[in-house]
Amino acid sequence: MELAYIPSPSRGVIHLGPIPLRGYAFCIIIGVFVAVWLGGRRWVARGGRAGTVADISVWAVPFGLVGGRLYHVITDYQLYFSEGRDWVDAFKIWEGGLGIWGAIAFGALGAWIGCRRRGLPLPAYADAVAPGIALAQAIGRWGNWFNQELYGRETDLPWALHITSTADGRVPGYYHPTFLYESLWCIGVAVLVIWADRRFKLGHGRAFALYVASYCVGRFWIEYMRVDEAHHILGLRLNNWTALLLFLLAVAYIVVSAKKRPGREEIIEPDPEAVADADADASGGSADGDDAADDDVKDKAEAEAESESGSAKKT
Repeated sequence: MELAYIPSPSRGVIHLGPIPLRGYAFCIIIGVFVAVWLGGRRWVARGGRAGTVADISVWAVPFGLVGGRLYHVITDYQLYFSEGRDWVDAFKIWEGGLGIWGAIAFGALGAWIGCRRRGLPLPAYADAVAPGIALAQAIGRWGNWFNQELYGRETDLPWALHITSTADGRVPGYYHPTFLYESLWCIGVAVLVIWADRRFKLGHGRAFALYVASYCVGRFWIEYMRVDEAHHILGLRLNNWTALLLFLLAVAYIVVSAKKRPGREEIIEPDPEAVADADADASGGSADGDDAADDDVKDKAEAEAESESGSAKKT
């Protein structure tokens, strides 16, 4: 008899009449709100305007959800396109299955579009939202708990996760709660990035790169513990190789960026009134220049007229 363990919910969805309320979806939604809220506070603290992070998230969040789902479906295609599977399930995002690597890549694309439309530097935006993304991941991982998925090897530790579902080949028992390990790790990543950003004044995307590097360290060992079906390359799960590659790229970016662009951006979002005044001054300067040109033409015409009049008198 187990004296202590983490129980799994008896079900991951509650029906409010005809409307299903899914725990997985709630975790994702709450995580997005936390990321936008914290990112907004950090953006304003850096000199940006309130509401800018939320405006850009209108682009980043949908792109991130699509990218996360695409990565999951592509890397685990056998779950949807093998014999006996229904490909329509690939669109059922509420049943779980978001790859963080695809979410970050496509989310960055959406953020780039939003920043470009506003004339803002993407690296500064990424630095502002980095800790919030880590917290969003920490909250989102609890969606796996509701779905009884992504757990580790069997264990008799007092914090073992009790799996009761038999769906999709699950075997009831007590397993490492890798969702909990990753959730706690992501909280630590958020704290690390906030501390390092304050201590070293990180800029030009280096706070975001630190988030990527530190997250990959945790993801590597947590991924190694998981027992769910996955593709392997040279004995390691595909996500292990992805984490290793992204860790190296993130560290290289921090080193190179610190040498080429030390310090932090002084202005991340220009004051719209100052921009309007500058445009008005430029327009005024152009108008003055046009007036001066008109005066020159007028003077030249008058001189030519006087010359012609003098010539007429001589004749």
